[in-house]
Amino acid sequence: MTEPFPFPRDCPYDPPPRLAQLQRDAPISRVRIWDGSTPWLLTRYDDVRAVLADRRFSVDPARPGYPARGPAGRARRRGAGSFISMDAPEHTRLRRMLITEFTPRRIAALRPAVERTAAELLDRLTVGPEPADLVRAYALPLASIVIADLLGVPYEDHEFFEERARVMVDDSASGEANRAATADLARYLGGLLRNRRADDLLGRLNAQQVEPGRLDRAGAVSMAVLLLVAGHETTANQIALSVAFLLRNPRHAQTFRRPDGPPATAVDELLRLLTITHTGRRRVATADVPIGGVTIRAGDGVIAAADIANRDPGRFPGPADLGRTPNHHLAFGHGEHLCLGHHLARLELEVALTALLRRLPALRLAAAEEELPFRHTHPIYGVDRLPVAWS
Repeated sequence: MTEPFPFPRDCPYDPPPRLAQLQRDAPISRVRIWDGSTPWLLTRYDDVRAVLADRRFSVDPARPGYPARGPAGRARRRGAGSFISMDAPEHTRLRRMLITEFTPRRIAALRPAVERTAAELLDRLTVGPEPADLVRAYALPLASIVIADLLGVPYEDHEFFEERARVMVDDSASGEANRAATADLARYLGGLLRNRRADDLLGRLNAQQVEPGRLDRAGAVSMAVLLLVAGHETTANQIALSVAFLLRNPRHAQTFRRPDGPPATAVDELLRLLTITHTGRRRVATADVPIGGVTIRAGDGVIAAADIANRDPGRFPGPADLGRTPNHHLAFGHGEHLCLGHHLARLELEVALTALLRRLPALRLAAAEEELPFRHTHPIYGVDRLPVAWS
């Protein structure tokens, strides 16, 4: 009899222990999800990486057999029309329009602005009441300000777009609530797109529409929605979860307090350890494909469990190591659907953690860890509130 998935965690910073057992004893196995279907669950690094790189595994949620996370997730992915839920060649064509916006050189040029934002937020935090919620006071506004500035979205509207984004990524939300939030955000960004100059990303998306066959208005709006939502929800949760982990592990926290700054490897080790796409990357096979000694048939759903693949002892031996190199983790995915904003996410995480831990050497949790509201039922793992004190 197949087991229900996802599995419960024992520790908020580790994948469920059942995943580690399956990785050892049955690395490719069937599980049962919310709709009664039984997709394959892949837990070994090599198998997960192979599936994510193989075009015979589709990301299109409209294909029969696609293992949607839930009713809201299925409705969201079908209704959004985002290029992340498209296969090549359409995905490739649309993604190419954004590649130059997220090159290492362009992202590196944002460092002074991100550092300035972090410093300003810490100024406000430290003159405010103590304890404070680090999510609302630091992690979320940092991520929102950075992506809003990049896109050309007024940050003063952050409560509006953050609330809609929360609903859009909440699998427990009703289909009606999800559609309403998506429509609200699409109307808002559609309005901003009109008559924009090409001096911000929204303006450059708008300019793409004047070239026949490049990008229609609906496509431009869909891209803007994706970039705004993914650009702050994921990063804010990664920052907050990383802080909670580092406060539990003071030796690792000291890495970010070094006078010469943390090694480049430190951020990637946190991304590997705390993989926030914790319900697996979903695919459906379009052909019969042998993977790890098992033939996955056309029409079979696949859940590629990147969180436990990133703990595969055959690839990542030993305990947490913030100096680990090489570190070819799968936190951002792999292959054609590698997260477009991975350079930006790394920059924000490094700046956020370094600025915070240097500025506040006595930073500590102001609540028992078991009281923290970890996002166990959300597709993007993290913590909704992180009370901290610093004096």
